[in-house]
Amino acid sequence: MPSRRKTTDDASINLTPMIDVVFLLVIFFMVGSKFSDAESRIEVNVPNLSEMQAITRLPDERVVAISIDGTISLDDSTVTLAQLTERLRSEHQNYPGLRVAVRGEATGSLQQTVEVLHAVRSSGVEKIGISTQGMKR
Repeated sequence: MPSRRKTTDDASINLTPMIDVVFLLVIFFMVGSKFSDAESRIEVNVPNLSEMQAITRLPDERVVAISIDGTISLDDSTVTLAQLTERLRSEHQNYPGLRVAVRGEATGSLQQTVEVLHAVRSSGVEKIGISTQGMKR
């Protein structure tokens, strides 16, 4: 008896026609839908832009030094108390996280240091550090 050869065909489903039908349905519903007038009259509050500011990195900690003779310097440039307050105020407006270190001499006037600290604080700076330059023994 002749033996029959059994052929096995891989049973697979062709998805291409189904994908075509789905895309046609999507296109049909997109084209066929009608937006009502109520939807076009919905008021949307779009946020306003504030004043544009340049994106720059926060400056390094500013150093206010009080020398033994009472001279005040901001980052190695001599200033008066009024100039110090104005410069720090303008920088604080641009950089609210501005940090200032006040350095005084150990044998210097405490009153002068307090006046400088008050000037720095009145400029709006909140992050203030204090250090002293100690005496040599």
